[in-house]
Amino acid sequence: MVEEGRYLDEYLDYIRDIKKFSDNTIKAYRQDIQQFIGYFEEHAIPVAKDTIRDFIVEIFYRTGQKSTVSRKIYAVKSYFTYMHRKGYIPKNPFDGISSPKVDKKIPQILTVKEMLTFLDRLPERDLLEIRNKAMFEFLYATGLRISELTNLKDSDIQFGECLVRVLGKGKKERIVPFNPKARDLLLRYLQLTRKEFPHQQAYVFLNSRGGNITERSVERILQKVYNELMDSPKHVYPHLFRHSFASHLLQRGANLRVIQELLGHSNLATTEKYTTLNYSDLLRVYQKFHPRGM
Repeated sequence: MVEEGRYLDEYLDYIRDIKKFSDNTIKAYRQDIQQFIGYFEEHAIPVAKDTIRDFIVEIFYRTGQKSTVSRKIYAVKSYFTYMHRKGYIPKNPFDGISSPKVDKKIPQILTVKEMLTFLDRLPERDLLEIRNKAMFEFLYATGLRISELTNLKDSDIQFGECLVRVLGKGKKERIVPFNPKARDLLLRYLQLTRKEFPHQQAYVFLNSRGGNITERSVERILQKVYNELMDSPKHVYPHLFRHSFASHLLQRGANLRVIQELLGHSNLATTEKYTTLNYSDLLRVYQKFHPRGM
């Protein structure tokens, strides 16, 4: 085993307990670091700048994705930085190793018309349909991550003020407002679920058996219902609602830092990707000056 691998569990405890990384992030870091260690074990070579570059090249040719390579480098580099800071290794072999520049992707969104048409078409004939309508209205009203939505509890919501307390990535807490439309649907849904499942007091959104609905179930329901109601093969997913929430606010003049707070982004640069979707000025100029713009 590569000597540096002996500190992996300690490092993962550090990013869990001190850095407050999510379980999914810790799992990904473990896999990336173990893959790195396995590569050097298999080839029986020392960890050095030239061999690290060979590893990067192999991963790139295997995946063809700059973003995947960049993510793996970041995970492993942070591990070696930790070991060097703790004095476990004399120098950090990743000093001077940079990640490949990742091309920025413009987030996909639903237009305001698509979003509102879909939400308005959602039926309300039984408990599960009312749940779906309340769930998707709330997702668009708040811009929550899917994990934040499925883990939402009754005690997190202040209906009088239309505010929800959200525990996001890194166990960071934030307060997000929502609109009266989402509130009324949610209250109606909760009244029905409390009658149907009187012993379920924890989670807001439940499955048909009264248990906590899973992320996968929400993804599956959204795709199926959207395709049926909109008569469209378009691929939709919960994070698309988060993108649309941010983009629609920005297009209507919301301050970027306010959107950052609502989304729970620790870095403003993460929120700035939505500025690429603020087409209002661009479209107005195009329509005014292009010969076929009107």
